[in-house]
Amino acid sequence: MTVLILGARGKIAQLVATGLQTAGTPVRLAGRAGRPAPDGVLEYDPANPAPVLDGVNQVFLYADPSHAEAFVTAAESAGVKQVVLLSSAASQDGTADAATDPHGAAEAILATGSFATTFLQPGAFMTNALYWAYPIRATGEVRMPYLDAEEAPIHERDIADVAVEVLRAGPGGPHDGQGYELAGPESMTRRRQIELIAEITGVPAKPVDLTPAEGRAELAKAFGDGPLLDSLMSYWSSRVGIPYPLNDRVARLTGHPARTYTDWLTEHAASFSVGA
Repeated sequence: MTVLILGARGKIAQLVATGLQTAGTPVRLAGRAGRPAPDGVLEYDPANPAPVLDGVNQVFLYADPSHAEAFVTAAESAGVKQVVLLSSAASQDGTADAATDPHGAAEAILATGSFATTFLQPGAFMTNALYWAYPIRATGEVRMPYLDAEEAPIHERDIADVAVEVLRAGPGGPHDGQGYELAGPESMTRRRQIELIAEITGVPAKPVDLTPAEGRAELAKAFGDGPLLDSLMSYWSSRVGIPYPLNDRVARLTGHPARTYTDWLTEHAASFSVGA
């Protein structure tokens, strides 16, 4: 059975493709038209994904509520049997408003399809720390609000390993209709994550705690000053001093323990070095 990997330029999609190919599963890679793509990656129009779905039994994709209905229609016409969606733990709040909960909205639409679905719902990614690499190299500081908000960042390889296991199990198995909230092995504040960057990489990295107003002004440059930023600020505020709920799903679904933040920093230490 051929597995279609949509969003094939993404790091997790690439890891899923590699994992499936290593296991001997045929894959087809596709990325949005109009963007640079590696060799072997087909271009597709998310408003009309039918051409890349022809002859495909299973699909891995990222959440995008704006094109989810077009995907469902095309996938059903193509006879797709299983869809694995990279969603988010944020979808757990039960809303389906695309402005504030795009992952939940995408889940709700995909759940209307006749194919089996599995929603992977990780919390914070360890790769989020790469957004801090430039300010660390430039100033030695990371300026954020709510630095004492707790999260359990997860390694991108663990997310991909779970996706590979679900896709290899195929439709008609124990993963049908499941939403798997995924977490890393340790609850930690973002302040602690920044301190660990300094400890593991040897690059000076000082956490600077901004007031909510200061943080909002800076983050609005990246996220826009709208509902999404409202949701992020509210969430971070709610997690200050509250350990993130851990689970063992990575271990149970993959057979190996979740990788640690220290593991990830050791692998990515060069990204934080001056001159990187």
